[in-house]
Amino acid sequence: MSSSSSSSHDNFTNYTLNLLDQIDDSSDDGVNSRRYVRRDHYDAHNRLMDDYFDEGCKYTEDKFKRRFRMHRRVFLRVMNDILSYNVNPLPSQFIWFHRRQNSRGMWSISPHLKITAALRQLAYGYTPDALDEYLQMSERVRRKSSLNFTMCIIDLYNSVDPSLHDIQRLYEGHKRIHGIPGMLGSIDCMHWAWAICLVVWRGQYMRGDHSHPTIMLEAVASYDNQIWHAYFGVAGSNNDLNVLNTSDLFNSMLNEEMPDVPFIANGVEYKRWYYLADGIYPTWSSFVKGFSSVVNEKRTYFTMQQAAARKDVERTFGILQGRWHILQQPAKA
Repeated sequence: MSSSSSSSHDNFTNYTLNLLDQIDDSSDDGVNSRRYVRRDHYDAHNRLMDDYFDEGCKYTEDKFKRRFRMHRRVFLRVMNDILSYNVNPLPSQFIWFHRRQNSRGMWSISPHLKITAALRQLAYGYTPDALDEYLQMSERVRRKSSLNFTMCIIDLYNSVDPSLHDIQRLYEGHKRIHGIPGMLGSIDCMHWAWAICLVVWRGQYMRGDHSHPTIMLEAVASYDNQIWHAYFGVAGSNNDLNVLNTSDLFNSMLNEEMPDVPFIANGVEYKRWYYLADGIYPTWSSFVKGFSSVVNEKRTYFTMQQAAARKDVERTFGILQGRWHILQQPAKA
């Protein structure tokens, strides 16, 4: 080989080596390559069990309720309901929480970890990658866990109506606390800001008293801050009345799926319950509103009592936003 060809070969070799060194250097900052992060799902599961679920665990029931926004028994019941849900074919959101083995015999992430990731995002408003160090889960897995968990909750508990025992208990509680018989709860709506609403949709989710698009939540709450009905308004539902026209609040009553529980007020027996509402709601027998004009003491007293009882749903909204911090932040979905 001539000296010129040998020199050319050496120059090409040096150029190739320098190029490979540049690629290795650039791969460190994750710009030109996708690096695999080794996450120990088994260690994360064992640590979570030692902290919250095993007998003699590190944190007490009070700590569990504070950090998960529910009792441990409720967490386990919800997880069991998700894992035992039996429909053929099984929806993908339920399949997500079942543990499976891959071709190498390794188990997927446990349902304890996935549900914990979903609850931490809902309770604290964390971004999906905020708990990577503790739960050892990627951003994609935690994001899907949160989405699938909420879909499972809707499928499991969406159609649960008050039973005969529940209605009688609500009657007694509202009469004892507010002095109002036959009341099932108070109805109202709250706004949840929508951060990334598309420009072409903004007009459907805007109101004059809000400077940003919002999604409206309709809810019926009782004296003990339990929500017996919840419905998110669809496009165009920018006030309480429009949300009511699209919600399924009275479907159970129209389909005669809820029992008739009569009550007596002022010596008159009434067949069904009612809700306390404000002035925007229609004049139906199912809604009891305060008087717009008070001309005597009786109307004044009733309007004051009705307004005081309606604070149940307002207080429930405040508790809901206080416990689930995701509602304090603009929605990003």
